[in-house]
Amino acid sequence: MKVIYGLENFKELPKKIVVAIGIFDGVHLGHKSIIESAIKRAKTLKGKSAVITFKPHPLKVLQPNKPIPLLMSTTHRIRLIDRLGVDLCLVLKFNKRLSNLSPRHFINKILIDKFKASEICVGSDFIFGKNGSGNVNLLKKFGRRYGFKVSVIPMVRIGGRTVSSTLIRNLVMKGRFKEASRMLGRPVTIFGTVVKGAHRGKILGYPTANIDPHHEAIPPSGVYAVRVRLKKKRYGGALFIGKRRTFGESEPVIEAHIFSFSSLIYGEHIEVEFVKKLREAKKFPSHQELVEQIKKDDIAIRKILSRLSFTF
Repeated sequence: MKVIYGLENFKELPKKIVVAIGIFDGVHLGHKSIIESAIKRAKTLKGKSAVITFKPHPLKVLQPNKPIPLLMSTTHRIRLIDRLGVDLCLVLKFNKRLSNLSPRHFINKILIDKFKASEICVGSDFIFGKNGSGNVNLLKKFGRRYGFKVSVIPMVRIGGRTVSSTLIRNLVMKGRFKEASRMLGRPVTIFGTVVKGAHRGKILGYPTANIDPHHEAIPPSGVYAVRVRLKKKRYGGALFIGKRRTFGESEPVIEAHIFSFSSLIYGEHIEVEFVKKLREAKKFPSHQELVEQIKKDDIAIRKILSRLSFTF
């Protein structure tokens, strides 16, 4: 998939383009339905499929004092969009200037002048233009005027609830992984970069990879059985989220002990898949008692992963 950052770097493609538009935070089943519809239509038309998405999330600009905990970074989002088989992804910088475009100018400037889109696929809740004043009905009206087709993809419902990024964020932050995974269509993960830590784990005999997450929707504190994806390989492991109160530290950390792994990986991207929560985070009276608990955690997590036929 070709990725283009900024409208100024986009050059018109010679083939017919079917465009899916959205923020797509989480790339959940509802998003996949929209994007896969665009891919299918592009193949039918013997054209190209494209996704238009935005960075940062529009609410980060429009409501800066009301933070929104994102499910994933732009990098991770693009990776997942790529896996769906899209030909082109255009990442537009969302700023005040873009937010002030009227619906008509948004259509003309992006979809007509640049993309010359043959067809546009959006969700039924799609809004665009200044103050969100454009909706799917207006988009269809522009389509009739400018000669492009509009496909409105219905919302996906699971268990009587509409799949949405907002709902999934809430589920992840409450640790309700089974429900969140059903809506994502894949396991809940943390994606981030390995950074240097205080080497507490190494001192205790259980070295850890400290993770700087690329997103903000973080599960509750505790100890988890996990599967780790690193450099295209998978490992079993234990993940700790929380404050290291045994050491008197107040800053929360995310650190993974990776089974059968000892290489230095600072600066590497890492993805950690949640399997099961083992216990709550707690303060221990001494370092030795913490080590004894870590040993018990290690045994318990290996048993959990072995029941899943996972080797490590």
